[in-house]
Amino acid sequence: MEPWRRLVADYRAGLGDGAPPDDDVPPLDGARDAWLAATLPALDLALGSVAALASAARRAGATGPLVERGPAPARVAASFGSDRLLRLDGRPVPGFAPLSGFFRTRDGWVRTHANYPHHRARLLHLLGMPDGTGRDALAARLADASAAALEDDAAAAGAIAVRVRAEPEWRASAPGRAAGRGPLVRTEARDDVVARPAVLPGGATPLAGVRVLDLTRVIAGPVATRALAALGADVLRVDPPVPAEIRHQHLDVGQGKRTTLLDLRDPGDRERAQALLDDADVLVTGYRPGALDRFGLVPPPGAVVAHVSAWGDAGPWAHRRGFDSIVQAASGVALLESADGVAPGALPAQALDHATGYLLAAGVVDALVARGADGRGRDVAAALARTAAWLLDADPRAPGSPPAAEPGPESVVSHGRRPRVTTARPALPGHDDHPAPARPWGADHAAWSTGPARG
Repeated sequence: MEPWRRLVADYRAGLGDGAPPDDDVPPLDGARDAWLAATLPALDLALGSVAALASAARRAGATGPLVERGPAPARVAASFGSDRLLRLDGRPVPGFAPLSGFFRTRDGWVRTHANYPHHRARLLHLLGMPDGTGRDALAARLADASAAALEDDAAAAGAIAVRVRAEPEWRASAPGRAAGRGPLVRTEARDDVVARPAVLPGGATPLAGVRVLDLTRVIAGPVATRALAALGADVLRVDPPVPAEIRHQHLDVGQGKRTTLLDLRDPGDRERAQALLDDADVLVTGYRPGALDRFGLVPPPGAVVAHVSAWGDAGPWAHRRGFDSIVQAASGVALLESADGVAPGALPAQALDHATGYLLAAGVVDALVARGADGRGRDVAAALARTAAWLLDADPRAPGSPPAAEPGPESVVSHGRRPRVTTARPALPGHDDHPAPARPWGADHAAWSTGPARG
């Protein structure tokens, strides 16, 4: 079985409903070429995660090209590398911030993540360095540091830095063992029941009428909710006003949704958020396990509650912060993708983020299908580290692979005037454009635009 098809089968088997894995996934729509070329089969991860969502949509009654065509390798690769294709008024956007990246230490390498101002400030405070510190000064400071000590100290301080590990060390570690266990997407039925569960309408937009409250940031969670919006869901993203989302990041993954600002520390805003949640079918969060519990938000009976995290909900790192690049560094992916066998490298896209987003969206769709049959609420969870474990287990590997192929101009679409935003076309089969461009961050009212799908 081709690796990308194996991912679809692994996802299906992980649902635990006793149904056989899909055996009618359409063939690929186009040639593979060198899209997302890497030592690890990143393209298969990408293709399989998109196909898993398409297969879930078929179970939800979807019709048309979405379920009749297989994923298109060129289109999927472009979507997974969308941050590199994004243009604002024709200009590329910055990638990682100067203090994000790999740094040598006296006993190995670390990878830091300081794209958000508060993460940058915590890292510099931890190291006793002034706010205006540049990359060269940080590199000089870290050259005398212990990678292991920095990793633990950063976790305690709320900063983000991990020690770069080889694959065998990660697999043998407690967080590595926890990441490799369990299904790709964990789904558990709860005892709460909605009185009249809605029947999904099927067709080209099988999630029409489904309300999704989106409390996610960065890439994986927003990719999941963007995919749900492409299937017809009414998605409302809610962010705190501070810290602000990175503008280009929102424009890259915010298509098809509306976006509003609520400060959950404020009683009035928290009441508004609970009112939105009371009328939601799906809640998607991207915060660390337990991070929202202190606000006391309670999902309604029968809701699907989905959660994406870096390290999973179990194991010693369950409450640690993390991003795609950080998981790659800790899990052994970065050393496997080294260009010279010494300095760590990276996959040619934020593939763990995007793939986990599509897998989480598939889990939400299947949970909605199951709710339509029994009315029960369900918890759905996916983790970047679990997705990385699948990638590390997948064959074949291709050391010394050529540079990843660059998507052509047919892989992007442009909208708007100020700025003119150029983004990758959707990865889903049959979707040549997003249902709507990304709205300006926080521009919408805290209200639903559709009637409820719940009874």
